[in-house]
Amino acid sequence: MSRHIIPLADISAIPDFSGVATSLSGLITNTLARPLRDLRISVTDHCNFRCDCMPREVFDKHYQFLPHAALLSFEEIERLARVFVAHGVEKIRLTGSEPLLRKNIEYLIERLALLHTPEGRPLDLTLTTNGSLLARKAQSLKNAGLSRVTVSLDALDDALSAA
Repeated sequence: MSRHIIPLADISAIPDFSGVATSLSGLITNTLARPLRDLRISVTDHCNFRCDCMPREVFDKHYQFLPHAALLSFEEIERLARVFVAHGVEKIRLTGSEPLLRKNIEYLIERLALLHTPEGRPLDLTLTTNGSLLARKAQSLKNAGLSRVTVSLDALDDALSAA
């Protein structure tokens, strides 16, 4: 089996943020020196609805979504999460378009639920979903270690939001 390494960034294109990107404590901070505590990770660009965020006029049957191979693997997501947690992140929110469409998302949640802050606290692990698959997946998500779910309601009328 060959090993495939995906570069995360072209280092030559990264601006010099000396003294701004990290503080002396090793925490990642913004330009106002506030620590970065929350991290959003998009696990897919697929969605089963066509509401305002993915209008049918743009995302029709001919739209080319990312091939699965172009998405970060669960191992890559876990590795990035570990790095961010080591630098002060306490909450990880899994998003997408619709994260519950990502096959075996429970496995990723199980892996991320094992992470702890440098002080030993468990992460606040949460997921944002349109809720369409939640009834079917809720128990397995909880069993995997998901702490919280946010349901995004773009419309109460199925005709306005459903695919």
